[in-house]
Amino acid sequence: MLNINDKAPEFTLQDENGNEVSLKGLRGKQIVLYFYPRADTPGCTVEACSFRDTYRQMQKTGAVLLGISPDTPKAQKKFQEKFKLPFSLLADADKKVADAFGVLQEKNMYGKKVMGIVRTTFIIGPDGRIQHIFPRVKPEGHAVEVLAYLKESAKGAA
Repeated sequence: MLNINDKAPEFTLQDENGNEVSLKGLRGKQIVLYFYPRADTPGCTVEACSFRDTYRQMQKTGAVLLGISPDTPKAQKKFQEKFKLPFSLLADADKKVADAFGVLQEKNMYGKKVMGIVRTTFIIGPDGRIQHIFPRVKPEGHAVEVLAYLKESAKGAA
């Protein structure tokens, strides 16, 4: 598991349009990287739509918002269009990035043990280090929590 001040694992993934997005390419910006289990499922939809609804305010803090799930770029595109999500969704189909961030964990699904994505959000600083971790996120109200953190950290930087 990663900790605050650890260097965030480098990655390059395809976004919903098949374009490559790399962590290295975003150096110098604060990044909100949120992992979710699957596009267009109830909890993930609640979470994504609340990020959509706070997105403008998040942009004002200068942060870049990225969602990651083990879906294909095509599934991410469909999810993005269906709910008018104004931010990029990255496809981690082989779950390598989820594994590198330590969010691929054993979960209990209807009495069965399965490996799955544990809903987690990382705030990565402009230096590529992890500033904050929101573990085991509840979809409802999470975006507001993240926005409050961003506003607070922006005050500290000013």
